[in-house]
Amino acid sequence: MRFRSLLVIMLGMALAGMSIYASRELLQVQPATASVDPAQPRLVSVVVAGQDIDFGVPIDARKLTTIQWPVDAVPPGTFSDFSDLLPANGQEPRRAKRAMAQGELVLTGKISEFGEKVTIVQTLGKNTRAMAIKVNAQTAVGGFVTPGDTVDVLMTQGRGARLRAVTILQNIRIVGVDQKADELNDQANVAKTVTVEVTPEQGQKLALAQRAGTLSLSLRTLDSVVDTPLSSIRLSDIMDDEAPAIVEPKRTIKVRRAGDVKNVELDNREIETE
Repeated sequence: MRFRSLLVIMLGMALAGMSIYASRELLQVQPATASVDPAQPRLVSVVVAGQDIDFGVPIDARKLTTIQWPVDAVPPGTFSDFSDLLPANGQEPRRAKRAMAQGELVLTGKISEFGEKVTIVQTLGKNTRAMAIKVNAQTAVGGFVTPGDTVDVLMTQGRGARLRAVTILQNIRIVGVDQKADELNDQANVAKTVTVEVTPEQGQKLALAQRAGTLSLSLRTLDSVVDTPLSSIRLSDIMDDEAPAIVEPKRTIKVRRAGDVKNVELDNREIETE
């Protein structure tokens, strides 16, 4: 009986020892399981907009945040720290040279230098100009033209039968509507003027066209389109100038003569004589 009890005690001790050993091995394996997978891309911290930032707005710390970004996919011109974006004591701030949405990367091309003046000029391409066009609800697509859209510019000229229309410019970018240049603003607004980006040659055409006739904007699709020159059209080109042929009814004149009846055709008229 004592031998059996001793055997049970020894067996229990052996099981307890094995449990402790297994737990120790498990604790040693877990840190290895939680280690970084070398196949995963290495991440770095980059600065993004923490909220929507409008065109021309000063850049401050409340508008910024950081996120992790794969190091191999970081585009040029990014910032890794707020210190490169925020002004020192007494220094003028940087400003947004274009509108940025929340979560968008802050790049050098999107912000000004410290104290640099930000106007619509910063949105223009190389060797281009900004020109304003007078518009109303009818000529500006009911107010649905917004900064960043592209349009064709049409001129209507003449009166009555001499009225004609011609497309003078194609694929022209809108840079401002009235005094607003925010490309993130998609709210329809009936404007009095729109500002367009044109080359010097296009600007000359636009200046003459504004004096010669009425300008209208045609809002373009987002799909890529190959532009071809368009000929002007006249009012007569969209109207049917050919009148339908008029068939005159035949007239019959009865002439009574004794013993003599005959038919005579004259100028589409049938004369019956008797």
